[in-house]
Amino acid sequence: MLTAILILGVGLTPSLVSLWCLRQSRAESQARLQQSLNSVQYRTVPRPPRPADQHYVEGLGLVIGNILCQHNARSPHLRCAVNPMGPCEDCRHFEEKPLT
Repeated sequence: MLTAILILGVGLTPSLVSLWCLRQSRAESQARLQQSLNSVQYRTVPRPPRPADQHYVEGLGLVIGNILCQHNARSPHLRCAVNPMGPCEDCRHFEEKPLT
């Protein structure tokens, strides 16, 4: 009888040790995963800076440049149809649009 219990104990010991190791490694990996998720949670991606002369116009959206100019492209990407990259100040092509 003692021999049968000893054989049963020796036979089950490797599987019990394996089960214990599996539970320990799973708990450790879950803790590492939770720690990495918590550390990433507070990181923010910086927004690219907006141009100083970009503003929101109701009905048009974001617009760059002087919206009173006749040549303004009314776009968040292009400033002007005549001078797309240049500043609006002191532009020789500036023509004020009549307000109606």
